[in-house]
Amino acid sequence: MKWFNGLPRLVQIILLIIPGVNWFVEIVVRVTAVMEKPNGGNILGLIFGIFIPVIFGWVDCLWCLLFHHLLLAS
Repeated sequence: MKWFNGLPRLVQIILLIIPGVNWFVEIVVRVTAVMEKPNGGNILGLIFGIFIPVIFGWVDCLWCLLFHHLLLAS
């Protein structure tokens, strides 16, 4: 998760705009977030990322644009 948050915001947005890459990056970031800090928000974000990839991916892209991290990944 730290590697993703350390990227420039433009690179984060580009990674989250591309549909297949979006899902892969989101799953990798969420799995590392759960491994670093296994709290309810991170686990819920991982579940949403797996089962609602398109909608949650676009929400994550907007959230990243506004707050510089993924939704439910603390």
